[in-house]
Amino acid sequence: MTRTLPRLSKTLLVAAVAFYYTLVVFNNLTDYDSNYQFVRHVLMMDSTFPGNHGMWRALNSPAIHTAFYIGIITWEFLTTLFCWYAALRLALALHHHAESFARARAIASAALAFGMLQWFVAFLSVGGEWFLMWQSHSWNGQDAAFRMFTSLGIVLVIVALPEPA
Repeated sequence: MTRTLPRLSKTLLVAAVAFYYTLVVFNNLTDYDSNYQFVRHVLMMDSTFPGNHGMWRALNSPAIHTAFYIGIITWEFLTTLFCWYAALRLALALHHHAESFARARAIASAALAFGMLQWFVAFLSVGGEWFLMWQSHSWNGQDAAFRMFTSLGIVLVIVALPEPA
């Protein structure tokens, strides 16, 4: 019992992340245009501060917008698969010896880190800083990206906690 509850908590949190990503991918595929418009406006930098000196970075090609958006959805889909796989591995190791559960935790850690990289690299770094998304009042996803990066990080820390003695 002492070992089962923390393990169950880790398993359910990773499954919750997988569920969240499932909904994200579903929404991006069934309401493609909503988030496509977000990506398009960020890349075009059309709502950044007037006269900023970074406008040379703007990308105005619909083909590039589509490629970026498909890349985002693909990354989210892979994170979904990795997290569901990790949750399954954790669930299967729930009542096994510590080494077995540790291997499953390592898979979960990698899946969560993969998701965190998207929010940090694609949204906070590339979108936020390279395309100056932080300057936009209407197309600024930095708060949401930070919220997701932090949420995944908290789950990663919990998953990484050592087994109780």
